[in-house]
Amino acid sequence: MAAADALGVDHTTVSRRITALEKSLGLRLMERGSEGWALTDAGKAVAESARAIEDALSRAVDAVSGQDTPSLHGTVRVNAPDGFGTVFATPALARVRRRHPGLQAELITATRQLALHPSGFDLALAIGKTPGSRLVTEHLTDYALGLYASDEYLARCGSPEALADLREHALIFYIESMLQVGDLDIERHLPGITPAFSSTNVFAQLEATCVGAGIGVLPSFLADRAQLRRLLPDEVDIRLPITLAVRREAVTHPAVRAVRDALHQEVADRAAELLPE
Repeated sequence: MAAADALGVDHTTVSRRITALEKSLGLRLMERGSEGWALTDAGKAVAESARAIEDALSRAVDAVSGQDTPSLHGTVRVNAPDGFGTVFATPALARVRRRHPGLQAELITATRQLALHPSGFDLALAIGKTPGSRLVTEHLTDYALGLYASDEYLARCGSPEALADLREHALIFYIESMLQVGDLDIERHLPGITPAFSSTNVFAQLEATCVGAGIGVLPSFLADRAQLRRLLPDEVDIRLPITLAVRREAVTHPAVRAVRDALHQEVADRAAELLPE
């Protein structure tokens, strides 16, 4: 459906054209996976070749139109965790699009581990280290998490003076049985403490903390924006890495390089939000 919308045709037309191309090449270009349709290895090779042709045509158009700086075209898709993707990847993508209005940017947010056989994205951001030899990875930044609570909650329930006191409070964090990122396992950071309010979405955790449902284990870049109170900073100061991963076949694509550079610039400019003193 997305391809049909982008091309301005109905989805049956797209399906017929793909089928005709597969028949002409004698190769299967797409296959259905657990998360929908995805390109096969042959499909990825064809797509990259088509992308190169599209880029060459765009450069030719820029040249004849007198543009000094070539503009980027096509679509770049980014996967990122909910919080980091919203607060850091979004402004980075917006800045790239201001420079290149012909570029379509897609951001998919979910806090989960990357698949061993990645598909459906050009560039991904993940908490911790990313698996898979088909990914080119690099460390983007670290970020801090801590214990936070609202003034209303502290006035009603008091403030913990030591880690042992947390057992008397409601903790807010991810749903352990649905957590797909090992680095966020609460047992690694607060052993023996079970969250009383859990969600798969960090913004739900943030809201629950703001309305006084308990003490949240939250990224500092979200909690500080909400003006929540930091608790036990010396005892609980969690630092986790964000890894930037690119599919090997997309590494040299100009749009992917532009987004990568924008992300590095974003975290460099806002390092104090990620790792506050």
